[in-house]
Amino acid sequence: MKYALIGCGRISTNHIKAAVANNLEIVAVCDVIPERMEEVLAKHGLENDKSILRYTDYKKLIAENLGLQLISIATESGKHAEIALYCIEHGINVIIEKPMAMSLSDADKIIALAEKNKVKVSACHQNRFNIAVQQTRQALEKGRFGKMSHGSVHVRWNRNRDYYDQAKWRGTWAQDGGALMNQCIHGIDLLRWMMGDEIEEVYGVTKQQFHNYLECEDIGMAVVKFKNGAIGTIEGTTNVYPKNLEETLYLFGESGTVKLGGKSTNAIDVWDFADETAADNDNKGLFEQTVNVYGNGHTSLFADMVAAIEHDGKPYIDAVAGRNALELVLAVYKSAAEGAPVKLPLKKCSTLDFTGRF
Repeated sequence: MKYALIGCGRISTNHIKAAVANNLEIVAVCDVIPERMEEVLAKHGLENDKSILRYTDYKKLIAENLGLQLISIATESGKHAEIALYCIEHGINVIIEKPMAMSLSDADKIIALAEKNKVKVSACHQNRFNIAVQQTRQALEKGRFGKMSHGSVHVRWNRNRDYYDQAKWRGTWAQDGGALMNQCIHGIDLLRWMMGDEIEEVYGVTKQQFHNYLECEDIGMAVVKFKNGAIGTIEGTTNVYPKNLEETLYLFGESGTVKLGGKSTNAIDVWDFADETAADNDNKGLFEQTVNVYGNGHTSLFADMVAAIEHDGKPYIDAVAGRNALELVLAVYKSAAEGAPVKLPLKKCSTLDFTGRF
């Protein structure tokens, strides 16, 4: 399958790794800074492969009609929607890094155009493929938790001045958002997915405690009321000293309790069920080794997308899933800005609505 990567920054190495692991034909890479293309290719021993074309203009890449069947987008977040819509308009399937867009209107345009043009879209919430997460989801789908009581996600990470100085778009409303949108959206996605997806109301508080050189928040907390009666809480921050501490997900049901831990929900710290069998011992203390906080899920996500394209199926993590995660973050932002609970669903909301908050 012919594949191209647009955007060769921090996360792009996971995309190239996933493409290689899935035996994709890497036709081209694209970045406005040529050196970045060489850097990411070099990490995978591909810097001397002249069959991989280099572009600084994604429209030119697409215009040259290279027979591409799949493009993944790993640019700054504020460009995700524009590039995705251009790819979809030209009939190319896309994997979009999180968040899929900065506004619900753009997310809705992506969903509608993909349906119209019969193009597959996958939102890159790769932590759903973590072994610990998959084991938990299977238990949930088997009804082992019983009625859900509550759940919580805690993303306690560190991002210092050096991180933001590396890319001036980080921490801006137009191109990134704050801790919740960038660092915490994977955990927020998992919480919503596990707790039933349908949300009634969100109450959020966001602040900028230490990063006064940014436009956006460095800590956010929220209470989420799900339509099934369960309650969720969110805590996300980049203020933890001196380095990333944890990304944990707690789920509490009538007959089951699970805590997923590690740096990126890649471990099972607690696994207790009323109907426990010997097979459950395999999950107690499970730990999936990862090379970075992005985990191993990109490879599985790419494999799923390839299968969806080849067999005309639905991606496991589709554009609607991407919109759901985006909507929840924006609902927290909206509630924090207005100082009041926000009802869902949201029809229109954008990070740009919060320009000048801090």
